[in-house]
Amino acid sequence: MNPTQQERPPYLWAFAAFLLVLLIYVATLAPTTAFWDTSEYIAAARVLGIPHPPGNPLFIVLAHTFGLLPVAESYATRINLFAAITSAGAAGFWFLVAERWLRAIVANRWARYGAALGGVLVGATSWTVWNQSTVNEKVYTVSLLSIAIVMWLVVRWGDDEAGTHRDRWLVLIAYVLALTSTNHLMGFLALPALVVYILWTDWRVLLRPWAIVTFWALLLAVSGEGFEMIRGEGPQRIVLGLATVGVLGWAVWRTPRDPLVYLGLLSVVVGISLNYLWLPLRAGQFPPINEGEPVGLFSQALMDLLNRVQYGKPSLLERQASFGGQIANFWQYFSWQFARDWSRLSAAVTALFTVLGLSGLWALWKSDRRGGLAAAALLGVLTLGLVFYMNFKYGFSQYPDQASLPREVRERDYFFLGSFSAFGLFVALGLGALMQGIVEFFRDKWTPAGRWAAASPVLALSLIPLAGNRVTASRAHETIARDFAYDMLQSVEPYGILITAGDNDTFPLWYAQEVEGIRRDVTLANLSLMNTEWHLRQLHRRETPAFDPSKAAALWKNFPAPPRPAEPALSLQPAEIDSLPEAMRAPPEGGIAFDSISMRFGQDVLLRQDLATIFLIRDNLGERPIYFSWSDGGYPDQTLGLSPYLLSQGFVRKLLPRPVVAAGDSVVLTQGLGYLDVPRTEKLLWDVYHWRAATRDRPRGWVDQPSGSILQLYAVVYNGAARAFAEAGDSAMAERADSVARQVSEELKEGLRLQ
Repeated sequence: MNPTQQERPPYLWAFAAFLLVLLIYVATLAPTTAFWDTSEYIAAARVLGIPHPPGNPLFIVLAHTFGLLPVAESYATRINLFAAITSAGAAGFWFLVAERWLRAIVANRWARYGAALGGVLVGATSWTVWNQSTVNEKVYTVSLLSIAIVMWLVVRWGDDEAGTHRDRWLVLIAYVLALTSTNHLMGFLALPALVVYILWTDWRVLLRPWAIVTFWALLLAVSGEGFEMIRGEGPQRIVLGLATVGVLGWAVWRTPRDPLVYLGLLSVVVGISLNYLWLPLRAGQFPPINEGEPVGLFSQALMDLLNRVQYGKPSLLERQASFGGQIANFWQYFSWQFARDWSRLSAAVTALFTVLGLSGLWALWKSDRRGGLAAAALLGVLTLGLVFYMNFKYGFSQYPDQASLPREVRERDYFFLGSFSAFGLFVALGLGALMQGIVEFFRDKWTPAGRWAAASPVLALSLIPLAGNRVTASRAHETIARDFAYDMLQSVEPYGILITAGDNDTFPLWYAQEVEGIRRDVTLANLSLMNTEWHLRQLHRRETPAFDPSKAAALWKNFPAPPRPAEPALSLQPAEIDSLPEAMRAPPEGGIAFDSISMRFGQDVLLRQDLATIFLIRDNLGERPIYFSWSDGGYPDQTLGLSPYLLSQGFVRKLLPRPVVAAGDSVVLTQGLGYLDVPRTEKLLWDVYHWRAATRDRPRGWVDQPSGSILQLYAVVYNGAARAFAEAGDSAMAERADSVARQVSEELKEGLRLQ
């Protein structure tokens, strides 16, 4: 073992790096929930539920446990803090890896620490990493921590003396890989670097019985083939079973007393158990959020959840966009990372850090070939490999002049969170190499300390992303997702049914109901999810909570609430739900009628969501108030032909049993909102809704354009109401409402300049 390997890792300095990054994240932390999957995951953590595929049980268990700690008053803040801590933890482990690799490049210990800290800061304050670490939008900060931990364990394994002690590092790595796979497969992105280290350091370890058993078990567990071996049919099951028995039998026969054979197998089984035990057991308890309902050990529903069958992605050979276009999309996201607030300088700053990172990789390659190969493998899998595997459509804002391209529904930069964070590792190497180069350039001048002091100003480069992303990466003071959820739920009368469209108009409502207890009496039916059997079964199973006036807006506190419904919102029995077709032809006459409502279908084919909506209306018309969110767009008009029966009340449209009739100044026909209930809308706009949160001044406007459609609802509804107020002769009220609409529209326009 050489002297650089013997030097003790600087754990105290790594902890300092963790604290520095955490301080930045806490200062810019989101105070509540946000759009996209944030609300789903916070609510799922709160109720120990199962979010969308693949279920992410490791995240749910960890976040639920962290959420019990009294570290903040708001539950959402606690879970956001959990994201910040896991991401900052990754920064601490990246510091250790960077410092170890810098030993071959930089002679001075303090310069190594400075370069490692600078690189870690660049990775932690790159735009996507920073933005995702201040709100728990996804599970990826846990995966990021896993990648960094595995990379550090790989480096430590490579530095240890050969023998049983070193072998235990690999068993630990196998456990971490199995465990992180129950959060997300992103944690496996460090695997190529591990392979490089093993092949370069001691390839014979791969032939040891304990290693073969451990990594065979890991392969079966993570790939899902172990599931097929237990539950599947045909020759594949027999082949896998015989191979597994053979591997285990051979290992026990060769080394019956080697504890690593049994420890390695146990580590994988325990690590993967959250997927195959916790998920089906918890699903069988039917928590409020139970996507996919993977009930039953080794059930098909469990495998569908783990394999993400719900999304129906094509094979990797069937590209959803050209590979060149996918690489260009990655480069677009990479160019956001270092100075997104500085539009004019962003390209130059991106070029600077690209050169710095690649030069760091080259310096490591020349001085430590094993580390250089591992770093190159890590960079390759985090860039080209990940782009190929994810197989995205064209980016949401990519090639804006080509409107016909198939696009993702939102920006997917968060999938490359690990890429941007790990790139800080290469920047650290580049900073160190640059400092070493400056010292060598001045080798005939000054003292050694003076030369290093002259080189140290280059570390200031690491502050550029901190300054260049501080405005748009921050989530501080943003409350609109929570406020929108409150506004939407409070638009509905007690025990109402609210039909929503997708993620952003539904997940915040889940959060409001399950975390803050707001209007839990409202039954939520999501059009997109009503194409799945599990969502319909949950609508049938859900018992309506009692209306709680203390959680209701003042508008409803004295409202004559009807009796609590005893029957489910959807009367279809589970067997009937399971028999609903995914699609069917519309009736020949193009419509259907019950009671006084006559539906006229606007299409030849009805999807399962359309059938479910019809049944909801049939079961509840005259029994419960039924509402369509304005986020549904023209769905109830164009698909079901319900325009004559819809009365706009703020953000929602109430379905009436008979055609709406204009009534003086109370119910008027407007352009854009159809029939409008003016008194109810006026109360909602000014006494209930958080219009100040919608119009809040954001220095660079609304950054996340794909979610801007929700913010746009404020502009649409307030603008439509302004016209109604003006026609009624109330010019002051009209101007006030129009001002809200204009300010929201300006926020959205300003945000477009960042794209």
